[in-house]
Amino acid sequence: MRSLRERLTDAPRFRSGQDWVLIAIGAFIGVATALGAILFVRALESMEHLSRQAHADWSIWLLPVVPMAGALATGLLVHFFASDARGHGVPQVINAVVKRKGVIPIRVGLVKVIASISTVGTGGSGGAEGPIVQIGATFGSVIGRFLRVVREHQNTFVGCGAAAGIASVFNAPIAGVFFVLEVILRDFSLRTFTPVVVASVFSAATTQAILGADEAIFTASLAVYGFTLAELPSYIFLGLICAAVAAGFTRLLHLGEDAYERLRLHPIIKPVTGAFLLGLLGIAYLAILQGAHAGTRVPAFFGNGYDVIQWTIAPETYTDQTLASQAPTSAIPGAHAGILLLIILVFAKAVGTTFTLASGGSGGVFAPSLFLGATAGGAFGVALERLGLMPVGSSPAAYALIGMGAVVAGTTFAPLTAILLLFELTREPRVLLPIMLAAVIATVASRILMRDSIYTHRLRQSGVLLGWTGDLATLRKTPLARCRQSPLPPEPIYPADPLSKLIALHAVHDIPDFPVVDQASGRYLGLVTGYDMRTALIDREAVPLLLVAELLHTDYPVLHLDEMLDTAMDKFARHDVASLAVVDPARPDIPIGMITRADILKAYRDALHED
Repeated sequence: MRSLRERLTDAPRFRSGQDWVLIAIGAFIGVATALGAILFVRALESMEHLSRQAHADWSIWLLPVVPMAGALATGLLVHFFASDARGHGVPQVINAVVKRKGVIPIRVGLVKVIASISTVGTGGSGGAEGPIVQIGATFGSVIGRFLRVVREHQNTFVGCGAAAGIASVFNAPIAGVFFVLEVILRDFSLRTFTPVVVASVFSAATTQAILGADEAIFTASLAVYGFTLAELPSYIFLGLICAAVAAGFTRLLHLGEDAYERLRLHPIIKPVTGAFLLGLLGIAYLAILQGAHAGTRVPAFFGNGYDVIQWTIAPETYTDQTLASQAPTSAIPGAHAGILLLIILVFAKAVGTTFTLASGGSGGVFAPSLFLGATAGGAFGVALERLGLMPVGSSPAAYALIGMGAVVAGTTFAPLTAILLLFELTREPRVLLPIMLAAVIATVASRILMRDSIYTHRLRQSGVLLGWTGDLATLRKTPLARCRQSPLPPEPIYPADPLSKLIALHAVHDIPDFPVVDQASGRYLGLVTGYDMRTALIDREAVPLLLVAELLHTDYPVLHLDEMLDTAMDKFARHDVASLAVVDPARPDIPIGMITRADILKAYRDALHED
């Protein structure tokens, strides 16, 4: 009986027996990722608790000390053990899928876990989702390498782990699946979809079994949100606002990364400087807000910001008394103070996350995107309410909720993920229409404002091209010399030869098309195609009378060994022919072989796998 490794290492055919094996492995990855995610978050919460205790005992002027200590630990870990662990995780997973055949070293996953706890747990502005996605992807990669599977399955296992990570964090298995299909794998085929779905479901089920039914690492308010048809124009405008927020945040983060790359500091020190700037921003925030968040010395934009997100999307938050209690200054009326507070949080979170991650800290950008969307949407909702433009029964909390999904769609270019995430978080069918509208508007507008998503900008800068751009780049850099060549017919074909000679050769050697050469010089003249020969056979009585010259095509181009696959494919696209003659660049009029369309496609596929 063949071993599991042998069954999975078998080649590309996807048999029904492998279906069940991949489903079982997907389930295992889902369970393992959920356990890893819960342990990671528990450790992160413990670190956050210790950090808050330290802040409670110290002066506000010592606010930068704890984040700087965490950043120093992160810098040491990343510099000495795994440089790929810096940043927000998801781009590294995409890079592993596209360029490294789905290989993520276990060392990177372990360092990512510890570095993220050190960064986010001590107040660094980042999320837990990116690290959890990388934890799951590392599980999948390690299992795939242990089983020595082909690249196709290896990438699928990485996707299983990533989907399981999102499912565990938000109790959103459908959103987890589409996050992987839209952002990481960019593959909606059934062979990929099935194990990814299973992994996501088992991850969510495991999380619920441990934390309790309907529970997750992050949960949203299950309040009833009111939506009316009259509000659709408002949600269109909210989508545009969220696109601006998403594009601004993404550009700010990338500008920060570029600035830190140019900064001549030791890699260990860079995260410390980012934490210091974050601390100064926190001091300014607490000083300006005076009575806001009384009783705490930790700014609202520190850490992953889950508590602020939940506060922002809760309908009871938006009362005059609540807003007044959060007034930035006593001189500003409560309603305007609420809007101003939310706007301050938008800018503080965007800048704080840039300081943290651009400097080399470790954390995700998913939670900051949710935070920015919730606060921007809440501010927009409060403004509508004060202008008398909000229907009775609606709440600014609904706009905070929709804004949360719209900014995620705008930063990731993944509207399906945002739509499904909001639906699974709230389980409210009425949320679908406004989030569908706002998410699509935000995605389209963001694509106009910026070329790359928050995940793909750095990848493109480092030469990793995705989608059709990557495919075109592969075609343009792969030489035709890598294609398999078919030999020329066993004897040369001349214009004066009878057609019956070609038909006989075709029957014996299965040659699709025949290059024709000059009898005196051997110079290439043109091509007689298999289609022309089949057409001639319709009138079999005329075949003995036909000469090769009568079926000769002189307008078909030749292929040169020094040209690239894109040029060759263009020649095939302009001529309906199965194969073309190949010539040597040194002797461009003498054919040396034949290359078919299938040969071109095989060379292209091989080049993609090597990349």
